Amino acid sequence: MKKVFVIAALIAAIPAFAQKMDASKVPAPVKATFSKTFATVKDAKWEKENGNFEANFTQFGTKMSATFDANGAWLETENAIAVNALPPAAASYLATNYKGEKIKGAAKLKMANGETHYEAEVKGIDVLFDSNGKFIKTQKD
Repeated sequence: MKKVFVIAALIAAIPAFAQKMDASKVPAPVKATFSKTFATVKDAKWEKENGNFEANFTQFGTKMSATFDANGAWLETENAIAVNALPPAAASYLATNYKGEKIKGAAKLKMANGETHYEAEVKGIDVLFDSNGKFIKTQKD
């Protein structure tokens, strides 16, 4: 049941300005990097967002997305996680700053620079945290 909730939350979290696109329109360098990085994935759904290309897919039972620039450079990978898997400091921040608000979904992000971030969707915005759960910023979902 948790998996269904997380998947539904991720689908709802897709930004309104993202443009769905056919895989045939994704630049070859982007598809090449994706295929090399996620060799077992055959059914990605593609979107273009802010000039970058995002693949949404399921790998090993986990709902994921990966973002690449137009030259095929990998930017980040996002894995859906249970809300209770957020770091304690992030959970505390959310409880204090979004008291009584429902957290619609959570994710663990691996960034190209090697950093790990966490994300929680609350009230239509993404609240971002570092690997220790320290608040970084909010951004419009």
